[in-house]
Amino acid sequence: MTQPSPYKSTGGLIRIARAFGYSLQGLGAAWRHEAAFRQETLLAAVLIPLGLWLGDTAGERLLLAGALVLVLITELINSAIEALADAISTDHHPLLGRAKDIGSAAVLLTLLLAGAVWASVLIPRWI
Repeated sequence: MTQPSPYKSTGGLIRIARAFGYSLQGLGAAWRHEAAFRQETLLAAVLIPLGLWLGDTAGERLLLAGALVLVLITELINSAIEALADAISTDHHPLLGRAKDIGSAAVLLTLLLAGAVWASVLIPRWI
């Protein structure tokens, strides 16, 4: 039988508070160390209010804002993969390179999805 990890918490309000703190640390680290995250965050800071203003219904507002939040989430996951890969080795390794490329592809697909969502909501109004 394996022993439980000594790093896992048992739960409760203290766990929730610590998890929130770790999440804020992660956002801060992404802001400090990841240029792409900073760029996408600044873009979202402009476009989310615009999407909330341009959306006619609650569903449209959610789609426009949510697509941008999804880009940020995907960028955070990609940045975590890249940091972990770099911690393992900064030497070229095909599997680490593949992991980084796949993470980057996930960000690209999410950006394309966000563009498609915005286009599908807004273009019909102008045509």
